[in-house]
Amino acid sequence: MSKKLRFGLPKGSLQEATIEKMAKAGFNIQVSTRSYIPYVDDDELEIRLIRAQEISRYVEHGYLDCGITGYDWIIENGSKVHEVGEFLFSKVSRRPARWVLCVPEDSPVKSVKDLEGKRIATEVVNLTRKYLKKNGVTAEVEFSWGATEVKAHELVDAIVEVTETGSSLRANKLRIVDELLSSTPRLIANYDAWKDSWKRKKIETLSMLLKGALEAEAKVGLKMNIAKKNLKSLLKSLPALRNPTISNLSLKGWVAVETIIDEHVVRELIPQLKAAGAEGIIEYPLNKVVY
Repeated sequence: MSKKLRFGLPKGSLQEATIEKMAKAGFNIQVSTRSYIPYVDDDELEIRLIRAQEISRYVEHGYLDCGITGYDWIIENGSKVHEVGEFLFSKVSRRPARWVLCVPEDSPVKSVKDLEGKRIATEVVNLTRKYLKKNGVTAEVEFSWGATEVKAHELVDAIVEVTETGSSLRANKLRIVDELLSSTPRLIANYDAWKDSWKRKKIETLSMLLKGALEAEAKVGLKMNIAKKNLKSLLKSLPALRNPTISNLSLKGWVAVETIIDEHVVRELIPQLKAAGAEGIIEYPLNKVVY
């Protein structure tokens, strides 16, 4: 019997993004609509698809050895788990998710203090109650099963809702009063699993490969050829080319330069490389960058 690591991935809004990152990390995961146990091309992994809201509890209690879930749900559940790593990705962007206190645009509420004795709807009841207590406000907090934005106009005085870009809130004519928490996905582990040397090594490998895949998303590789006489001025004038690999070409007096840079600077950089005498410039995507 081979050893197994039971790994929880978030089912729902983060599912597609997480499986995409896992693929870039080197793990092919295939999900069936009839099962919450997906196929993965690693005999040492057992994947479980579970709602992100529940993963931290199952990791804490040992049903899962490790899992990926939002920092918000770790806090909401008060889960005692070991945090292995933070991964900045989401369903639509690389921005953190934000839990915000919102009211209708025409509401007289200007701060949380104005909600004394009022009613608030949210999915993060514990987080909201802690926030109110911290601010010395007594208000009724009710759990919302969904469509929370709609309730703000008719059923409650305010809501606490999650947002990335704020577009949904604006579309529902809601105004942000305050931010309660900024959240990013985290790889967490059960404390007993973390003490197991084999499981810990496997979890650390997962973390390293995932971080490498995420680092690679914002970077590209560049290759070019340049005459040796122009190399010094090229490197001096282009600080983006940090620690490049330089190798001699069979053509005397020429070298090949290879480097990794942030993708957002490439469009300005390539014309400068060309002007500095570089030839045969190649830009290529990266799958992983491991430091």
